[in-house]
Amino acid sequence: MTQLYRGMDRAALDREYDARATVPDIAPFLAAYRSGTAAARRDLPCRIGLAYGPTEPERLDLYLAARPGPAPVFLYIHGGYWRLLDAADSGFMAPFLTRAGACVAVLNYALAPAVTLDEIVRQCRAALAWLRANVAAHGGDPARIHVAGASAGGHLAAMLASAEPCVAGATLLSGLYDLEPLRHCHVHDWLRLDAAAAARNSPALLPPPRAGLPLVFSAAATETGEFLRQTAGHAARCAAAGCAVTTVAPPPGSNHFDLPLQLCADTPLSRAVRAAMGLG
Repeated sequence: MTQLYRGMDRAALDREYDARATVPDIAPFLAAYRSGTAAARRDLPCRIGLAYGPTEPERLDLYLAARPGPAPVFLYIHGGYWRLLDAADSGFMAPFLTRAGACVAVLNYALAPAVTLDEIVRQCRAALAWLRANVAAHGGDPARIHVAGASAGGHLAAMLASAEPCVAGATLLSGLYDLEPLRHCHVHDWLRLDAAAAARNSPALLPPPRAGLPLVFSAAATETGEFLRQTAGHAARCAAAGCAVTTVAPPPGSNHFDLPLQLCADTPLSRAVRAAMGLG
């Protein structure tokens, strides 16, 4: 056995970082994301496909707050291990959060392996800059942008929270914060990180978010040990740096794919998010 990371060989790392294997079938969850987003697009005042950059994937969807602005902005970044999903799968929480008084922005980005992780992170930063410059015209408050994401989206939201002083808070669900182990398992097949790229794109190795920043963490009950370790480790690091960390216990039996759906109703997770955004 060749130990590659924390005493694990390739087979062990493949198991630990295989989120799909924690559920019998991901299709029902992906269908729920897509159908919930389709309903939001149909029923809510929204602006679909706003360009924040020059290429087709560089676009975002904006769902307008149900109350008069300026409203805090919930910027959601989808997961999919940086190679799957789209903004069309990612606006499912908009009906609930817009009723609560938030403006919901759903970020789309180009996918690996067509682009590098460095490029994906650059696109997320460009989207954040676009929102700061333009969201006021849609009733959003550019001084209250709360970034959020699940899985790979949790990683990307953490990258923004670590580096962008305009971020007013973050919700990080089942995220990946140290990317070194991904160089040694199946994720490398499409991500193709070298050691330097893994390091510069690892929130756990970057300066922590600023003291006082509200951060909401959660990981599903049935996550693998590595996903749970990464969440607990980054939450502890941020708390030690003085961030206002709230860790939300997941529902019993929750999994990697249904955890984001907790944002669609009045749940402990959505209550923590609303509190972090000042929505009560």
